[in-house]
Amino acid sequence: MTLSAHQQGASPEAVKHEDILPVLLGADIGVYALARAFHEEYGVRSIVISGIAVGAVADSSIIENSLVDDSHDPRQLVDRALEVASKNPGRRLVLLANSDWLVRVIVQNRVELEKHFVVPFLSEEILDRISDKATFAEICDTLGISVPRTIVQDFAGAAESGWAPVPVDVGFPLIAKAASSADYQDVEFEGKKKVFEIATQAELDDLWVSLQAAGFRGRFVVQELIPGDDTQMRSITSYVDSRGEITLLCSAHVLLEEHTPTGLGNPAAMVTRRFDDMLEQAREFLVATGYVGFANFDVKVDPRDGSFRFFEVNPRIGRNNYYLTAAGANPMRFLVEDRVYGRSVKPVVVDNEILYSILPNRLLLRYVVDPALRAMVVGLMKSGKVVHPLRYSEDASVKRRTYVSLALLNQVRKFRTHYPRLTTTGF
Repeated sequence: MTLSAHQQGASPEAVKHEDILPVLLGADIGVYALARAFHEEYGVRSIVISGIAVGAVADSSIIENSLVDDSHDPRQLVDRALEVASKNPGRRLVLLANSDWLVRVIVQNRVELEKHFVVPFLSEEILDRISDKATFAEICDTLGISVPRTIVQDFAGAAESGWAPVPVDVGFPLIAKAASSADYQDVEFEGKKKVFEIATQAELDDLWVSLQAAGFRGRFVVQELIPGDDTQMRSITSYVDSRGEITLLCSAHVLLEEHTPTGLGNPAAMVTRRFDDMLEQAREFLVATGYVGFANFDVKVDPRDGSFRFFEVNPRIGRNNYYLTAAGANPMRFLVEDRVYGRSVKPVVVDNEILYSILPNRLLLRYVVDPALRAMVVGLMKSGKVVHPLRYSEDASVKRRTYVSLALLNQVRKFRTHYPRLTTTGF
């Protein structure tokens, strides 16, 4: 078999932009955003490996979809990636994923995959430490980074007779969620959610029973509910290069999150803004843990004292990563310069303000009621500084434009169903 440029150890000078081939696992809007970022920066198409070419990645001129029979089977995904490598000798292959469990698939098969691909992810040891929300809280505590009060419920022995959940003395309402989303990925039960807001002890008891009966054997965390609506949330995305240098930091002020059971907590609209105090805490965490690659932090401002409460770090770039590209810091450039060309990049802290939104403008404005925030959002709208990751002029076939229009209408339906708090009429 002919060796790829990566296998041959080709010099950076020998690699041309057109030699780069992104291979992406998954099929959601975040994966499309990665493909778009690669296309904007290097003019290359990406290969997307998934079980079905859903709307976000379907009918795209910048994507070649490669479908497997069972996208929940790690072996099928790895084998297909290796098949892609064998069919593309001479290309510099970059392998990315944008969900926690797919990142774990790549990391656990790193030895096999790194023979063919750039694999810009953490070691499995560090991944295990930081992606577990319980362990994350412990690390933050040692660094003096504020987190919500956290109690861990361990289901490892839940199949044994006599097992009982530990008492929870956090006041209601409280938040409950899986410590590791990878452990929770394939667990099914009625009423399953990404994040549970629990109002009573009876509701909490019912959740423990459901998890035990469904065969969940990981850990769940119970945390105090930090007051405040979606606008108190913040997002941080960073890139730490292979030398351990933090070359990219970007923060955003969340305006509105999704409120469907499976999407709860995913930002639907945010404005890129620079929060230096918060970014400095993220920097301390990344340095202390020996982090490399992309990281995405969820943070909330506690309105009681103005402190930043760190909720978790995702060991990937995040579903809403296009806000970086739109703000002028295409994250794929930082990755490729580091891992493909072997060059250091001057560190960047993004301070350009743009509005990232997957919502119709009028729908968003019905929920942004704070006068100062509303004025900022309207100003960005009027100045044309609004971006939707799926609206790409270089990928604008009739089918693509139709899908984006339908997706926007679907957002109206979802918010009316799951979060019908309409407070103003927009403009």
